[in-house]
Amino acid sequence: MILAGDIGGTNARLALFDGDNGKFQLVSASVYPSREYSGLDEIVAKFVDMANVHADTACFGVAGPVRNGRVEASNLPWIIDAQRLSDELKIKQALLINDLEANAWGIAMLEAKDVVTLNQVKGDGVGNRAVISAGTGLGEAGMCWDGTEHHIFASEGGHGDFAPRNELEIDLLHYLHAKFGHVSYERIVSGPGLVNVFEFLRDTGRGSVPKWLADEMLRADPAAAISRAAMDGKDPLSEQALDIFVSIYGAEAGNLALKVMATGGVYLGGGIAPRLLSKLAGPLFMHAFTAKGRMQALLESMPVRVITNTNTALLGAARCAAIKSGKVEETVPVK
Repeated sequence: MILAGDIGGTNARLALFDGDNGKFQLVSASVYPSREYSGLDEIVAKFVDMANVHADTACFGVAGPVRNGRVEASNLPWIIDAQRLSDELKIKQALLINDLEANAWGIAMLEAKDVVTLNQVKGDGVGNRAVISAGTGLGEAGMCWDGTEHHIFASEGGHGDFAPRNELEIDLLHYLHAKFGHVSYERIVSGPGLVNVFEFLRDTGRGSVPKWLADEMLRADPAAAISRAAMDGKDPLSEQALDIFVSIYGAEAGNLALKVMATGGVYLGGGIAPRLLSKLAGPLFMHAFTAKGRMQALLESMPVRVITNTNTALLGAARCAAIKSGKVEETVPVK
């Protein structure tokens, strides 16, 4: 039995998989609001007690840089230690990997129905791959192709410096610099980032906020309220904010694709992309993705896909645990 975790700033998702014969059958799964708990070990103890099943091995994908079996979560006041989790679970080893690593491990488990392609290219695309996911933060990872298989590596590229491309984005940079100091892509391409863009437009006199939307932003998740208002065409300021968000998302996805030389494809994971499919399929995202001067033709040849399977990171964590523990050498997708 494999215990897998997808640990983000908003939710901690845990699942048990039966990994016999290289196939992963979901046995049990639960979602916990991350900020309501003091640490991952508390959530793991609660889940294992509820499931009443002993795991043989475990792997957790966590938003943050994993070093020497420890990670300080990027958007949570948690320090997670692999040895402590191993002791809690009474197993030989619990693995900690970056959450985007977990997403990348899961891509091999996906079927055609689990992705939506945003562009049309010749062939399936062979070579390195890139994964970028906007959610509570902005995660990035790479998959290096050696001619036979992909080798997955994490990055913290979402924290790289934001590079404005026009006068409006220069004004956005100045606004965010005054607020945060260092301005990363995560300050824009994330749930909180969408709110930052919206507030920039509001505070610099580029539109007004209707009372109903201001009230909704106070009552619930403000990023979700802005996104809904934009997608439903109910508020021009929200629509402008979402357009800026999508364009900068495309620009940074293109930056990552160039750095990784992602001829095998770029995958958009996370919780935001599937909810914005109609917007991502429009011209803004792909125009920003390919607008790289002399490298435009190269980027136009790279397939770009949105992952719609919400269990991808959990499947990836389970697959990583199974391979690293020697339980399986090769895995096949769940049918």
